[in-house]
Amino acid sequence: MRAVDAAIFTRRYFGHCMSCGFCADACCQHGVDVSVVERDRILARAAELAPHIGLDPSAGFETATTLDADFPGGAATRTRVVNGRCVFLRRDTRGCLLHSLSLETNDDYHLLKPMVSALFPVTFDDEILLCSAELAEGSLVCAGPGPTAYEMARAELGYYFGDELVAELDVMARQEQSGEKERAGLT
Repeated sequence: MRAVDAAIFTRRYFGHCMSCGFCADACCQHGVDVSVVERDRILARAAELAPHIGLDPSAGFETATTLDADFPGGAATRTRVVNGRCVFLRRDTRGCLLHSLSLETNDDYHLLKPMVSALFPVTFDDEILLCSAELAEGSLVCAGPGPTAYEMARAELGYYFGDELVAELDVMARQEQSGEKERAGLT
């Protein structure tokens, strides 16, 4: 990362997704960006996934790929949307099928679930860490009271980008919090 949008330290949302009862996984209605490396790992488990999604998992991705240096493998695609939801959204309950399958098989979900999903609503573009468009524009149904986007994504950022980046982000978060208190006249 070469830059960080300070909004990740101030934009808030409910954040505790599995205890939510109001959103019906609305963030999964558009599908998700997936690196070609992640797509290939998902396809390697196609036989396990097919009975859960009702189609061949290779049909679960857009056919076009886009060159993008931000993604592992240097290219990305998207998951398809079926009946208004990401093809990998569980239909029998809440949450991501890729995440739950990993937990059921005692695998690290990071090896199957797309990075963009794990980081949401923090994302990246052109080496800039920022809030997803939904959180930035206020259309995320769970935007509002709750932890900051950074607080909820902190562990995932550490997994993908390392402890050194998280240490730098922690400093930035404290500085941003101090600035907010000053602007509100609380210091």
